Amino acid sequence: MRTNTIQTDLLDIVYLDQGPADGSPVFLLHGWPDDVRSWQHIAPILNEKGFRTITPYLRGTGETRFLREDTIRDGRAVALAQDVIDLANALNIEQFQVAGNDWGARAAYLLAALFPERVKRIAALGLAFQPNGQFHMPGFEQARRFWYQWFMYIEEGAAAVAEDPVGFARIQWDTWSPADWYNEADFAATAHSFLNPDWAAITLQGYRSRFCTEKTDPLYDILSQRMGAIGQLKVPTLVIVGGEDGCDPAELSENMEHCFTADYKRVVLEGVGHFPQREAPVNVSALLGDWFGGKYP
Repeated sequence: MRTNTIQTDLLDIVYLDQGPADGSPVFLLHGWPDDVRSWQHIAPILNEKGFRTITPYLRGTGETRFLREDTIRDGRAVALAQDVIDLANALNIEQFQVAGNDWGARAAYLLAALFPERVKRIAALGLAFQPNGQFHMPGFEQARRFWYQWFMYIEEGAAAVAEDPVGFARIQWDTWSPADWYNEADFAATAHSFLNPDWAAITLQGYRSRFCTEKTDPLYDILSQRMGAIGQLKVPTLVIVGGEDGCDPAELSENMEHCFTADYKRVVLEGVGHFPQREAPVNVSALLGDWFGGKYP
């Protein structure tokens, strides 16, 4: 893969820039635990449809690096969303569309909420929108699915994640989607991104800050406060979820039409787990092409 690098105030962001230079820009945001390879089958199809795709390694992943050691390794979605804005600014892109999976989906929702003047449409894969950006304690059944989060909340668990990030990530790949959905070579290629020196720190801060007292970067205080008052999105939104998602089951995104004041569509892909763009690239590419091309609803 040929990558590019752009420096923002905080990061050297490494990204793929594919398709026609004058095409309508679409940011493709990978999830956790994943990297830009998440979109390797989607981007070429969107490029053929005339879209320019920009696919960054999120902070803490792959070759993206912090410029300074003293920068707080903040893994919250508000930080990821600001990174996208910083990247778009550096590329002189005023308006764009966004597709994101998992952490990328959460960032897409926040981009739509906090920067609606910049975002034309979003597509969120694998996660439901969280009004006001609030995390609520789930019921017992969902709490069992979220075991990996509670594991990180204790110091011994956090230390284990830092010691073996690849082993920890593999468990999620093995349990969030139907059996045998990925091949070993693809995981191995992607797992290199989990060896980023800040991957564990970003992972741990991103999850622990939800329910634990965790140091956060004050740079994002104003955006966080603004998100706390936003219960509806004004940007057209497509939600794609897998019917066999072992982490965030499809029912978590049901009956949320009231959270969207513009065009809204939700699609459940049967037999698909938490990584729709990897597991069903043909279907997802068609959905994204139509959505970003304005063909529906």
